This record gives sequence, C-alpha cells and structure tokens, in this order.
Amino acid sequence: MDEISLYLNITRLFVGCLILLYASYTDIKTRKASDILWIIIGIIGGFLLIIDISFIGIENVISLLLIPVMIIVIYLLFQFLPFFGGADVKALMSLAILVPFEPRFFMFPIWGSIMPFTWIILSNSVFIYLVIPISLFFYNLYKRNLDVPYCFLGYKIELYKAKERFVWPLEKIEDGKIKISYLSMNKDNDDIYKKFEEEGISNIWVTPKIPFMIPLLIGFILSFFVGDILFLIMSMIL
Repeated sequence: MDEISLYLNITRLFVGCLILLYASYTDIKTRKASDILWIIIGIIGGFLLIIDISFIGIENVISLLLIPVMIIVIYLLFQFLPFFGGADVKALMSLAILVPFEPRFFMFPIWGSIMPFTWIILSNSVFIYLVIPISLFFYNLYKRNLDVPYCFLGYKIELYKAKERFVWPLEKIEDGKIKISYLSMNKDNDDIYKKFEEEGISNIWVTPKIPFMIPLLIGFILSFFVGDILFLIMSMIL
C-alpha cells in the first residue's frame, strides 16, 4: 500500500509541475492560461483520489471534507487580493482536488503542517511573491532610483514603453500634481497615460504585472519538498 501511495504522490507532483510550468509560460507570454489546464488537473486529481480511496482508504476524513472548504476560501481571497487573477484561482481550486492530502514520499516534506495542503501551497506561493519587492529595490538601487515607496513597488520607464508592456502605472496626475496610485490595477490606464502626455512627462513609475502563476509553481514544488515555510519560520522564531 505504501508503494501505491508513493506512486500516487509522485504522479501528483509530476502532473502539477508540468501543467503549472506550461501555464507559467503562457501567462508570461499572454497573461492568460487556458481553462482546459485546470479541467485536466481536476480530472486527473479526481481519478487519483478514487485510486487512493479504493486501495489505501482515507486516514483523515477531515482532509477530504476540506476540499470544498478550501475551494470556497480561495474564491473569497480572489475577491480581496489584487494580485490574484482568474487563472490563479482556478489553478488553486484544481490543485485542491489534485493534492487533497499532505503528500508523503521518501523523507519529504521536511517540515509538516497542520494546515490543509492547498493552504500550504498558497502560503508558500505568497511568501515567494513577497520576494519581488526586495528584487525591485535592488534593481532600483542599481539604477539609482530610490524614491520611497516606489522603489519597492516598481521601476521607472519611458511612457511610450509603459503603454506596450504588461505594467500598471504607479503614478497619476491629480489637481496638477503627481501622486502615487495604488488603485490603478483594475482600471483602464489610458486616461492616466494621456494626462502625463499632456503635461510633457516622458518617464513614470510603473509596477510590473508579474504573473502569480510563477510563484504558484515554485510554491507548489516547495510544498512537496520543504513543507509549510511560514509555519517553519514561525516555529523558529517562537
């Protein structure tokens, strides 16, 4: 039975990595990921779950019941977190079906957790996502653009390039003054760019539309091999 569990968990890892890797590629290129990818994960996940229950049984019924709970929680988070896109939410929902229980194979994960495995994936992904501001700071340090808080949130770019790239403006012109803009992520930015053109401003601060799919892929892999990073850090501190 342990051998079957090992093969199932390796299959889950392989399927998740393969599809998330392809989704990351399409997300970088087009900022889109096809819904068929999450349908495939859901179907394979359901099939593996049936095998799991048939040959191994359910050691923890609560973990199984948490699948729909986690799907609802992920949907609610999507409503409040701006860096979540529709594809990110669907990916996490499908992963809740693909890996409903914390996988155990060989010596991994190194650090276990009491949290549902989908939550561990999400937590690790957000942790990786938080590395981005640090990276932006060092990039701006190299460019000698250290205006706070802009240097942690984005970078300076020529206005005409901003229109062509996957970025959001971090600045806006209001009452004739340049102000920081945190709320442009869900708006049509043409009007913002037009005002800068009218004022003769050719360089503005922008924040990149970094696909969450990439941190999600890294967080998924870390969840299998390392475990709950946030729980590990809190345990070390406390």
